[in-house]
Amino acid sequence: MASTRAQGKAGNNHIAEWFGHRIYPVVADSHAALTDQRTQRCPLISTVTGSSHECVKPANSKGVCTVSAHSNGIRQDWLVCPFRALDPALLEEAVRRLFGHHADVGLDIIPVTVLEDAARRIAFVERVQAGEPAVVYFQNKLGGEITLSATSRSPEMSFDATMVEVLPGADGPTLGRYGIFEIQTMDFHGSYSHAVNNLRQALHLHRDDFAKAVADHPEWPADRMEGPNIANVFKRTFYQMMFKFQIGAHSSSAGCAFAIPKSVWDSWQRHLGAPELVPSDDGTYRLKLPGPLSSDQPAAWIYVFELAESDSGPNEVALWRVIGTDAASLSHYALTVAPNAALEEGSAVDNIAASIRSRLRRYLPELASTPDGPAQRA
Repeated sequence: MASTRAQGKAGNNHIAEWFGHRIYPVVADSHAALTDQRTQRCPLISTVTGSSHECVKPANSKGVCTVSAHSNGIRQDWLVCPFRALDPALLEEAVRRLFGHHADVGLDIIPVTVLEDAARRIAFVERVQAGEPAVVYFQNKLGGEITLSATSRSPEMSFDATMVEVLPGADGPTLGRYGIFEIQTMDFHGSYSHAVNNLRQALHLHRDDFAKAVADHPEWPADRMEGPNIANVFKRTFYQMMFKFQIGAHSSSAGCAFAIPKSVWDSWQRHLGAPELVPSDDGTYRLKLPGPLSSDQPAAWIYVFELAESDSGPNEVALWRVIGTDAASLSHYALTVAPNAALEEGSAVDNIAASIRSRLRRYLPELASTPDGPAQRA
């Protein structure tokens, strides 16, 4: 497997992986990468299902897995496709933690659509009835999302992926607990269409030297690419995360795992007041309320990962932190610690009045340059 490093600089934001293979800042140069790109095959879905699958994304973003941007001050990968996180090692780690299976125990984890094949279904049932741990999962395009119905006092809520343990029973397999697996993708301003079209044309015109051509022209995957919509994604995600963490704490659930790239975790720091993670003896970390732990067996876990930049593709998912937490702790940091930090003397909130005054003077030049002092409340 070979790769070619992009030559020169071209913009702040680039498509980083296309059809599962790296194209920035290095370009994967292999028969497998070229085959997947030419056939528009998704190697991630193909791996977990055991059969070849075309990328399911619409034409304007077809094949885009991740985007490289330095919105946090350093260049990082941001996921834009949830299927990019279908890494077998990540899924296995989450399943073992949620359902309590030790590392030395064999484990079968498959998307439910695999069971449409009669031979694979029979083999799966035989393993289950023999007492071997088995988990199936539902996801968009892979059996469909599982939805929590709305009530008169609560909203409808869909889960990115729902894992269910299948247990042996007297009359055939039976269901055990379910687990929620959420994947944080990032919204980007603008469109991927110009960069995607450049890559399609390059693939057509440079059939024998596509990798070199893209490496020589890093402006192609950067064409009119804009940055991530960080604030909007946190606002959109926060309520769902809190809600699903609570659902995951129910007795019928094995818990909730929330998988996010490190770029997203870094962008969350201002929204959470830059919390200090507490190391645990098992190598994981805790994001908890001040004071002693109420439980060292959290039902909610945040999986923070990075994508290795290697010659092979798709690049491996490398766990950076596994963080045990709960909805109450997240609420404390997002709704108490972060606002308190904004209210501290000399912080950004002190500039609100100054900003209002500056803008108002454009329309009301008679306004005094300096305030007389804050109005006193009655």
